[in-house]
Amino acid sequence: MDKEVILRQINGISFFQFPHLAAFPEICHGIFTRKSGFSRSPYCSLNVSYDVGDSKSNVFRNRQSISSCIDAQDLVFVKQTHATDVLIFKKMETPQTLQKIVSEKGLFGDALVTDIPKKFLAIQVADCQAVLMYDPVRHVVANIHAGWRGSIHNIIAQTITVMQKIFNCNAGHIIAGVGPSLGPCCAEFKNYREEIPRRFWKYKDDSNHFDFWSISRDQLCDAGVLDANIISSRQCTKCNPELFFSYRGEHITGRFAAVIGIR
Repeated sequence: MDKEVILRQINGISFFQFPHLAAFPEICHGIFTRKSGFSRSPYCSLNVSYDVGDSKSNVFRNRQSISSCIDAQDLVFVKQTHATDVLIFKKMETPQTLQKIVSEKGLFGDALVTDIPKKFLAIQVADCQAVLMYDPVRHVVANIHAGWRGSIHNIIAQTITVMQKIFNCNAGHIIAGVGPSLGPCCAEFKNYREEIPRRFWKYKDDSNHFDFWSISRDQLCDAGVLDANIISSRQCTKCNPELFFSYRGEHITGRFAAVIGIR
């Protein structure tokens, strides 16, 4: 049974934390709600995406509010593409090499990994899963944008492979939290035969709803993460429109932020 996520508030900004990640004082993380921002309907109110039609000035103010809330001066957002590119920020690299990595990718990617203190990694979601990870032995954090396309291509395993190869992480040490997203109650795929490979059909119920929460847990475990080190928030974004943005529920809407970083 997953432990319940913790709701916190700082400077009027509400966010959830995973209790097992919150137990490590050397990191900071949060799944921010849609509340207490500056955006107007239909993006109300703490929308962090520049790509959904919202006022750029409001998005900037919203991102600044999150930065101030968790004291994250270097808050990294990227353009997410529902692919499997993993952006790496490594403190042993020179600034020139880091800049080369960033410029080659154009800050496009769906997973971010770093061992650099004070660099906070942000993912934007509105039904997709944000998967936050921390290796407390190697002091490495990761944040993954796992939509259904990313899930079927196992972006989770690909990110863990990067952590192992680049940062010498041990998957058995990784602590993982799966954020609010479209739950099995609402994740209907009418065209699943064309969209979702057959190996995932075991996660489907009789009404063509898929349990991507279980898919992510199984992918984490298959990659070597201990089941005891995984907590899923088990909060459906479509069922909780007062807390989270949901593309399935609202179509034109904002994106909420999931953030993790080393202090």
